[in-house]
Amino acid sequence: MRLSSGIRVKLTLALVGIVGGALLAAYTIVVPSLERNLVDAKLEQLEANANTVTRGLAGSDVLSSPIRLDSAVRQLADTLGVRVVVFQVLSSPLTLAPVSDSAESTSAEIVRDPVARETARTGRTVRARVTRREEEYGEAAVQLLPTNGIVPTNAIVLVSASLADQLATVRFVERRMLYATFAGLGIALLLGFVAATMHARRIRRLQRAADRIAQGHFDEPIVDRGDDELGQLATAFDRMRVQVAQLDSARKEFVANASHELRTPLFSLSGFLELLADEDLDEETRREFLTTTRGQVERLTKLATDLLDLSRMDVGSLRIESEEVELTDTARLLAEELHALAEASGHSLEVAGDGEAWAQADEERVLQVGRALAGNALVHTPRGSHVLLRAERRGSRASLSVEDDGPGIPAAHLDRVFQRFYRVEGAHASGSGLGLAIARELAERMGGAVTIESRPGRTVCRLELPGAATGP
Repeated sequence: MRLSSGIRVKLTLALVGIVGGALLAAYTIVVPSLERNLVDAKLEQLEANANTVTRGLAGSDVLSSPIRLDSAVRQLADTLGVRVVVFQVLSSPLTLAPVSDSAESTSAEIVRDPVARETARTGRTVRARVTRREEEYGEAAVQLLPTNGIVPTNAIVLVSASLADQLATVRFVERRMLYATFAGLGIALLLGFVAATMHARRIRRLQRAADRIAQGHFDEPIVDRGDDELGQLATAFDRMRVQVAQLDSARKEFVANASHELRTPLFSLSGFLELLADEDLDEETRREFLTTTRGQVERLTKLATDLLDLSRMDVGSLRIESEEVELTDTARLLAEELHALAEASGHSLEVAGDGEAWAQADEERVLQVGRALAGNALVHTPRGSHVLLRAERRGSRASLSVEDDGPGIPAAHLDRVFQRFYRVEGAHASGSGLGLAIARELAERMGGAVTIESRPGRTVCRLELPGAATGP
């Protein structure tokens, strides 16, 4: 429960953070840009108004009379909806003297206006945003050069207007964006919590499924109909459940088989030892009991060796040598070893090879794999079957194959016969089910592979190994 709650909170906060970050980014981009654009548009308008005022004053005779100048300035200011101030420029030192002002009175701040002073100093048209008495204004100043009238040398026309409307628009948009941000965060919080809760519920189901698997309960499938990563994870979990169930079933089966494999020879040994302790046994019977006892000991030794090899391969401590091995000789050695088993089981055993099948491998491990393949052919085929050990060179590879004319392996079992503990059920099923699994792993560690081709009347188990460059 703690896991799902943590993920729910994290997913919710992540969604809120994404939405909040996006809205904050939009706010920081839109509001300053909007304010800048509105103020710039107002300043452009004021510059155009200043030029209009300049043309209106320079192109008339109003400059010849202060009264007529004041009247013209007020009329233009009313028409344009701005404040108009006409300054006379005194150059030494640079001083602005108000000649006419559309406002009722001229404040000291206007006399020191930075926009008008910059135009007076440079002669250029200047526009800017200024603050007077904690209020924002837009201003544009244009130089006026009359040829006659009451302004003796030159003059500056300053046009000023409040930016309150523009800034009010910006504040309005700002408030609306803030409201939208809070609303968006609230919606994101709600939706994020709902979505996170749904995902947390799915994760909790996977957690419960993992707990069930850990406790050894494999019967309940893991189902998640989502088409996202969690759905894919659930599918992978279910595949794992099936594989672990199969492995657990194989383990239980192996324990049962191993117990039987161990118990049978142990009981047999115990019985024969008791009989051997009887002094009344004749010599022939005693030798027969000793032979049987030796076979049971060999059976126990093979099972212990197989288990030891599996253990070594699992921990990576199995040592593999690399040497040049002639597989035809190996096939002959196998035939000699298995001759007694072949005769006892009623099989004919033959070797085919031209002595040129050199492989780069571990000779002892090749013999071990060959014993597993040939032993299977002799044990799992009916009496009278023919078994052929063939060594040959196949391109850059060398192979040792075991062929038999038995009934073959059912197709449903071909992909599974190399699994540990797996045995093909049937009249001739026996053993621990470890031989072929060990054979394949040994082959792979030598850089080769073990394959099986089977159909009724012909089964070929082949060990393929890297070919040696040349024989010794």
